[in-house]
Amino acid sequence: MLMTGESVGVAEVLASVAQIIDGPPSELLERLSAATAELIPHRAVAQLASQCASTPVTAHGEPKLAEAVSGADLAALLGTITAGQPWQGVVPIAGSDHPVLAVSSDRAPRGSVVVFIRYDETPTPAAVMIQELWDLVTAHMYRLTLEREPGALAQNRAVAEARADVAAELGEAHAATLATLLGVLRNQRIDDASARSMAVELALNGLAELRTDTQRDRVCSGEEPAGKAFDRLADSLRALLRHGPVELELDTPGNDRLIPAGVAHRARVAVRSVVLAMLTQDRVRRIRVGWRWTGTELQATIRDDGPGRLEDVLDLGQLAERLRLHEGDLDLDAVPGWGLTARITLQANSAPQTITSDPLAALGTRELEVLERLAEGHRNRSIAEALHISESTVKFHVANILTKLAVTSRTQAAALYHATAV
Repeated sequence: MLMTGESVGVAEVLASVAQIIDGPPSELLERLSAATAELIPHRAVAQLASQCASTPVTAHGEPKLAEAVSGADLAALLGTITAGQPWQGVVPIAGSDHPVLAVSSDRAPRGSVVVFIRYDETPTPAAVMIQELWDLVTAHMYRLTLEREPGALAQNRAVAEARADVAAELGEAHAATLATLLGVLRNQRIDDASARSMAVELALNGLAELRTDTQRDRVCSGEEPAGKAFDRLADSLRALLRHGPVELELDTPGNDRLIPAGVAHRARVAVRSVVLAMLTQDRVRRIRVGWRWTGTELQATIRDDGPGRLEDVLDLGQLAERLRLHEGDLDLDAVPGWGLTARITLQANSAPQTITSDPLAALGTRELEVLERLAEGHRNRSIAEALHISESTVKFHVANILTKLAVTSRTQAAALYHATAV
């Protein structure tokens, strides 16, 4: 067992690593918890391993807490925590706020997160050692997955991705219904009797949509005109905002080229998720939504006139992770006093991905601007001031940059930028 203090030696660390990885994979978290109990006291430890399709979420510790941990709780961290940089803070898990130490590793292609649910928020100096331990464990577990039959592994991953999509979309549908209900109940222009009647109608419509519309909308075969696909999005957004104080502005695609139904569906879900996140801010009075379909790429833009502070990054980080699974991208700009702009990009699956020797080709314009200043040695605050965006937006871009460049630190990203620029 690893102990706190300066007496921890290399031999003891290696012995603990051997103890953690030596045994059935199903009991790994139990061994990890036992080996780190003195180093970082915790109530439970939970893992999200996206390469493990059959049981991507596991937890060990206090029974009620461990059983209640969900994939949604951990997936948000996977999209925002940077590999190699342990994060300590408070996050909602199992319906309540808990102090945690979250560690992400990139020793598996799609990342792995372990979360220690702690007793208090006191910063722990053991975070670096936990990071090293988790990197070794992740690499070991990924090698075990490679020993499985490739076809079965790919099939399991596809099933896990489909299951995650369904769960996310159902959550978005629930959130949209609740937001609409709140809009009715908060509207002071509607009397109580009318509000109750409208709330019942909206709830019934929401239940009907969960039973029918989701299945119909998820059909990924075939194509539909871009204008018709956008109209379906516009109708759902009007229903979401019609009882609230937020004005909706729409920019139609401008053409009726045929768009794959699967791409249009993912775009609608992503746009609604961004709009719901924007509605949680104060002083939002206008949201503008538009998209453009080029024939191979769908680009959606959502802007608001809110405070321009990206405080709740976790929800949007989770959306960014889901989009990456489908060769998509989410780019955010939050300018204090001017509002938030989100840009969603989705590629048509029919076109093969272009192979390029430029590792920076995957980065968006704003990400390149952030990387350039990062490579010059600027910190997040000075980058934010130079680009007139919020510091939290810079953090979001840096996390995306590290993921796209397949590096684990700002130093590695800067070195890659200088090598490529030359």
